[in-house]
Amino acid sequence: MAGRLSTISEGSTDLDDFTAAYPPCDFYRGSIRRVAVSGGLIRSTLFSQYGYGSTVSSYSSQSGASSYPSNNSGYSGLAHAATGARALCDLELREIARRMIRDRYTQRIVQEFEDAPSDALGRWFSELDVDWVLQIREGCGLRELEAGRSESSFQDFVERWIRALAIIVLSMRELHLMTIGEPTSAATARFGKASILAMLVFVDAIVIPAAPKGHGPGDRLWALLNMYVCISDASSFKWSGSRRPIPLETQSIIDEINGSLSAEENKLNGAIFSTMEEIKTFMEEEDSWAAEIPRGGGEVHRNTQFIVDCVVLIRSAVLNYHFENLRALLHDTTDYLKDLLWRKSKLCSDQSLRYLFLLNNSCFITQQLESTKLIAWVQNHWELPPESKKYIDCYFEVSWAHVLSCISESNLGPLRRWNNGSSLARFLSAFDRIYKLQKFWKVPSPELRRMMRKTITERVIAGYREYLEEHPELEKRIIFGNTTPDELEEMLGELFEG
Repeated sequence: MAGRLSTISEGSTDLDDFTAAYPPCDFYRGSIRRVAVSGGLIRSTLFSQYGYGSTVSSYSSQSGASSYPSNNSGYSGLAHAATGARALCDLELREIARRMIRDRYTQRIVQEFEDAPSDALGRWFSELDVDWVLQIREGCGLRELEAGRSESSFQDFVERWIRALAIIVLSMRELHLMTIGEPTSAATARFGKASILAMLVFVDAIVIPAAPKGHGPGDRLWALLNMYVCISDASSFKWSGSRRPIPLETQSIIDEINGSLSAEENKLNGAIFSTMEEIKTFMEEEDSWAAEIPRGGGEVHRNTQFIVDCVVLIRSAVLNYHFENLRALLHDTTDYLKDLLWRKSKLCSDQSLRYLFLLNNSCFITQQLESTKLIAWVQNHWELPPESKKYIDCYFEVSWAHVLSCISESNLGPLRRWNNGSSLARFLSAFDRIYKLQKFWKVPSPELRRMMRKTITERVIAGYREYLEEHPELEKRIIFGNTTPDELEEMLGELFEG
């Protein structure tokens, strides 16, 4: 047939031709599945908790604490989203695409597509491990698709789609360069267009607001960003590379492909922004704040962990892939989280716990958003974030200031007549009460924990020492009561261990 790609290479035997044209079923699929690439952004485990992502929960709302492994900052929680290899740059996927062409498998599929488009596309997609994409095109929704493929998770579908799209683009470009100026050039372009347009149907299944049951905005944000990275790469992919002129028909088809990819890229960009708005709405309406701040002892709230995880994903796209259009979303989300924490902290009736909550959460945000290269420096030269310096002063005022006032007031003007022994008793009683109340409150960050202990010690214990120096007659009472400044300072060293 004129215009078809030859399936027979010069000097080959009939057996060679048969093997090249008809490789065993799933000959390439196993290799494709083993490629560990997810479009560039590795999925964090945080989206799997509390309805933000899948239904598997690693958070126990009964205990008010998370079960995440500890990281270097001392906080339990975030399994950092990180950058990985972009799918179109992945060496394993490139090699698979080239092997398909060397084996002449891709040429055979392109040839079959000219006679039987549906059959060829079905065989091609099955080998690429995305035959289910064609079911979506035929009207099967993602929810029905998952129900029929219980062995595949939402994340699995997205990763398989990314690998397949990468191989389609890579192999079509390779084949396009081989056939420029030949009659088969347009056939390759037509097949590439049909493959890519069929793949893009999955984008619509992801961007729609009504996500499949069990998949919240966290799962969708992860999918959107990963697919955005992949389609952005594909839309900017250079089909040229040869000095030979591209036939007008072929160029027209390539322009249509690029136009479709750009449209989907814009669609994904809009969906990323709308998903973050959906997350904000959910956070405003989520009713666990008032109950769980006290229950969790002021620790890092799971909502904080979740939004930070979103920020890390977005930041990875901005910094590593230079998506400047997402930079404003990154800053807006970070500012929103800080404002959200301030507003939600007002729901806590215990003001000491409120400011401990603000300290833990604000420091968590700062430390988790530090560049990995700065972590060691941060640990050695750690300072409180600007807003936390205010929070620690507020915490001291509502927790320990009145303890210190028990002895400082005895030296003020008309209050001199107060019995010094009574002032000391009130001081020790107030100290003991606050100490017992807060001893098991937890500050996960070692740096913040040391800072808070130091602040309390420098203000309370220093004031206590001055008081005793001014009232030496109380020295015996202090010694026999096991309440010397050194002993109280040692007690403060046990605070906030949880």
